[in-house]
Amino acid sequence: MREVDVGIPYGPAACLVSETGADVPRGLEHAELMAGAYRGEARKLLLHPYPKRGLGVNPLRADFPIRPPLNREPKTEDEEFAADTLRRMNEVLARIQELEDALDDPVSLWPRLRDAWKRAENEADPRMAEIVKQSREIGPVLQDLEHRIRRVLRRTRELTPLNRVQEMDRASMLWLSRQPGRTVAERAGPAQRILSTVRYENFDTLENRVFHAYVKLAALVAREWQREHRRAQGSDRFRMVDGFRLRCRAIARDLDDLGVGVADAGVTPNYVLMQDKGYRTVRLAWERLLRRERILDDLWAWQAQTWTDFAVLAIVLAIDELEEARLIAQSPIVWRQEAVTGRWFDQDRPLAVFWLEETRRIVEVQARPEKPGALLTLARAHVSVRITDPSRSDVPRRIAVWTPHAMERLDIQDAVDGAATTLAEIAQIASNEVMRDGLILTPAQDKPEHAISSKGKARVDAIAFDASGDSLRLGMEALRDFIRRDIWR
Repeated sequence: MREVDVGIPYGPAACLVSETGADVPRGLEHAELMAGAYRGEARKLLLHPYPKRGLGVNPLRADFPIRPPLNREPKTEDEEFAADTLRRMNEVLARIQELEDALDDPVSLWPRLRDAWKRAENEADPRMAEIVKQSREIGPVLQDLEHRIRRVLRRTRELTPLNRVQEMDRASMLWLSRQPGRTVAERAGPAQRILSTVRYENFDTLENRVFHAYVKLAALVAREWQREHRRAQGSDRFRMVDGFRLRCRAIARDLDDLGVGVADAGVTPNYVLMQDKGYRTVRLAWERLLRRERILDDLWAWQAQTWTDFAVLAIVLAIDELEEARLIAQSPIVWRQEAVTGRWFDQDRPLAVFWLEETRRIVEVQARPEKPGALLTLARAHVSVRITDPSRSDVPRRIAVWTPHAMERLDIQDAVDGAATTLAEIAQIASNEVMRDGLILTPAQDKPEHAISSKGKARVDAIAFDASGDSLRLGMEALRDFIRRDIWR
């Protein structure tokens, strides 16, 4: 943690978090995580985005990977690293987006979300994504359009044998009147051809250009999804996406042969694209994929925000799994159509409140507090768990939760030692609550790990885990063990 220094760039190993006073430097790219105060001095915790093109200024960032384009297979070590980073980002995003489906039934929100995350622990059951939905829904539409690709008859003038002339316009008649001879046959000359109007089939219409743009983009997105789920090749979902990709590529070749161009993003739809059911469905699907690409750029920059939301949901699920836990309050969760600085949903504070029937304690999960106390401000933790025993007069106990995210894997033993030292120092400060316990949740990058460190009465656990497969399963097991142990501590 440091203040922004314009002369020292952040690198891929940095978490891109800084601390400032009340005044944030003008033009600084950031999202405010928490604004608190200690002894009357304002302190703000800021998160800075990953640069989209490898370099960034204000603050200075250098040597970051660039989000891989859809049409390129990774060849170099740097490209492999970027592809792995994108895969992990998409896995976290999938866990967050499963919350949207679970919100359809608010009464069973957390059980439904927990079931979805359980399925994600099996890598042979690949994640749901926009391209998977389109493979199922758009496949029949493509089959229908293949057999009725719209075409128009374009008129042109050319010399035509007399026996094949079907139509003449004013310009053709003028041409004929200027030719020497008294009869049409004489005016046709030795070749017996006259200028007439000829109609040719033309497939290069706006609706077909949109159709062409869609199948090209859909094939690329499907290939990217398959590359991220190689271990699921035997699943029905994988086979469905593969079949959809092959059909899209075949249609793209046919449209190329017919001379159909590719529409640019942002074209104004014509009557056919708005009224024809098949073409309208394709246009809307194309726009969703285009919007996905635009959203991914923003999510790439703000992965740390998405990771924090993932970590908060993991904590709620771990508490909800306790047999004695009863959800007694939950803030409204408002889902956004598009992510804003990496965040897909808004909620009030606390996110969830549980009553432990046997332990007789209240447990609150809080994220990005509006008015953090002195201890949270000093700990620079914008997520926490608050534990209260209403039957006793003891002050509440708070668990500080850090959610560091970096492009490169963090040394969690080093992180947990530093956090334990910080908590031991903070524990000496007089306050209306106790904070001796801490939790670090960070991406494992395919190497799950659990570390513990103690300094005096302070104890901190660090759990490195991912958003799918065995890494998710091991991480959730470690998190559940931490919750069970620490609530009774």
